[in-house]
Amino acid sequence: DPNTLLLPNHQSMIDGFLVAYAVFFPRSLLRPILLPWLPAAWENFFAHPVMRWFADNWKCIPVKQGRRDFSAMKRMEACLRNGIMIVFPEGTRSRDGRLLPPRSGIGYVMLKTRPKVIPVCMDGMDRTLPVGRALPRLFRTIYLYYGRPVDISEFLEAPPDRKTAQAAIDKVFLHV
Repeated sequence: DPNTLLLPNHQSMIDGFLVAYAVFFPRSLLRPILLPWLPAAWENFFAHPVMRWFADNWKCIPVKQGRRDFSAMKRMEACLRNGIMIVFPEGTRSRDGRLLPPRSGIGYVMLKTRPKVIPVCMDGMDRTLPVGRALPRLFRTIYLYYGRPVDISEFLEAPPDRKTAQAAIDKVFLHV
């Protein structure tokens, strides 16, 4: 449905594409327009011309290094209102497969757009394509678990500040 937010944990450079293709698989292989929006680090996906072409065609939203990119957050709000988006609440990849604490930025976007929020748990990508490795290890099993939508209505009446945004994302991340 439009205005749906998928919140997976983050373990490798290709997590977003794996989650994106799995949402509408196998239709997404032939119709890339079905892929959800995906905020992506500018330095990893937009600095090189070839990667930029792929990122532009796979509905990636560039996020500048330093991550306090308010223009990216505004674009995320606009894209999420009419579509599906994947965001990694941790903001960076886990080095050892364990969950990192979620950041408040996506909580703020959640408060502004009021999406259906679905936690996603990914297991196995840290062994398939760990941080620092260029090519994936083949024949490894990767599990994706899509949870039930999390009710964030208790936070929607509060002011959309950092404290409320952090509380909202913390509640969702408990379900990952």
